[in-house]
Amino acid sequence: MDAALITGASAGLGVVFAKRLAEQKQNLVLVARRKDKLEELAAELRKAHAITVVVAAADLSAPGAVAILMKKLAAHKISVTTLINNAGFTLHGLFADLDMARQQEMIDLNCAALVQLCHAVLPEMKTRGSGGILNVASTAAFQAGPRMAVYYATKAFILSFSEALHDEVKPWGIRVSCLCPGPTQTDIFTAAKISTIRLAKMAGKPEKVVADGLAALQRNQAFVVSGLHNKLLAQSTRFAPRAMTRWIAKSLQ
Repeated sequence: MDAALITGASAGLGVVFAKRLAEQKQNLVLVARRKDKLEELAAELRKAHAITVVVAAADLSAPGAVAILMKKLAAHKISVTTLINNAGFTLHGLFADLDMARQQEMIDLNCAALVQLCHAVLPEMKTRGSGGILNVASTAAFQAGPRMAVYYATKAFILSFSEALHDEVKPWGIRVSCLCPGPTQTDIFTAAKISTIRLAKMAGKPEKVVADGLAALQRNQAFVVSGLHNKLLAQSTRFAPRAMTRWIAKSLQ
């Protein structure tokens, strides 16, 4: 069975991605930690669109989690034709004051799991001569972010990795795009207990972000910044002194 695999599918952008791909009659594999939320969404999508939806509850930041997931998919003869690497979280505070184990989990989920999933699905995509990978980064990728130092750094990693991968796999007909939204109305700010900061109050609609990401993947655009205001801000970091971009990012935290 061919399917699109969506990580972080229990909330936020992941739910919107699942609904949009279900509307396109794509079978889905939904991955997140909260099995109850996944089952609820899967039942809704099966009923509405008559597609196959597989639920895989997993903490992708855990060692070996990606390998276990891929073995399960192989056992059920599920081929990943589209990968949406959406899972991620943030922490807010001074790097030295935040729990290091939790920050390592952020690196493992935002970066390591994303890389491992790309590596896992690419061999079959190359054999098939087609496939799509959409990695979700952020406008945080374009500058450093005091008080969210590790999060901003993980998003910069995702953008750099995705752009390189985009060029590497193009000869096999594989599309790779990186989606860079600005602040978006999801539960990421609530989960990090920072829903009152200025950055959270600037959040836009997730439906627009998802539409922009899927359109960029269809075009095989290396990366896309969602929203005109965010595009202008991202471009401005190319010309503004880095000390200024750090100050602006810090002021928004």
